[in-house]
Amino acid sequence: MVNVLIADDHAVVRSGLRQFLASTEDIEVAAEAATGEEVLALVRKGVCDVVLLDIALPDLNGLEVLKRVKRERPDLPVLIFSMYSEDEFAVPALNAGASGYLNKDSPPGQILTALRAVATGARYVSPALAEKLLAGTVSRGKRLPHEALSSREMEVLLLLSKGIPLTKIGEMLHVSVKTVSTYRSRVLEKLAMQSNAEVTRYVMEHKLG
Repeated sequence: MVNVLIADDHAVVRSGLRQFLASTEDIEVAAEAATGEEVLALVRKGVCDVVLLDIALPDLNGLEVLKRVKRERPDLPVLIFSMYSEDEFAVPALNAGASGYLNKDSPPGQILTALRAVATGARYVSPALAEKLLAGTVSRGKRLPHEALSSREMEVLLLLSKGIPLTKIGEMLHVSVKTVSTYRSRVLEKLAMQSNAEVTRYVMEHKLG
């Protein structure tokens, strides 16, 4: 039996996955987490064999959670399950220690295949991404500007691109407006931009959110 920890901040997503996985004989949902800190606490308790991890968590970026999990439990498989583009996020996630990467629009059967694969110690990417990697159409080494951002800066980038005010971003990330403003300045500097409109265009062009 493969015990899975589902980490997603949307209760409806967790519920849907739990119901779906309940129909299998070899996969069981051992626990659920809505934040990065909850993931880390549950991982420390050793409740699961695989972590099914979203990138967009409210307190910590999923890639930062991944890195912390791998520091504490290097052998624990982590399967990233995200709405973000494979082309942009899969390789960084795999380089950070993920055992696999799946989009949330993947067919149900693919989710099962991926969970079973990573539980055995294998790595998993979708057939479409595997083809792109083999064809060299997904960059393996060239760093795009946003790849220089920290996890928190990446969160701010995505929130700014949605037109969310700084005060609201502060509430969402549990930091002050001044801190958000500092992150915004760093994002603009690293991306060589002057405005939120440029940020929005960049995110859309690179299919980041």
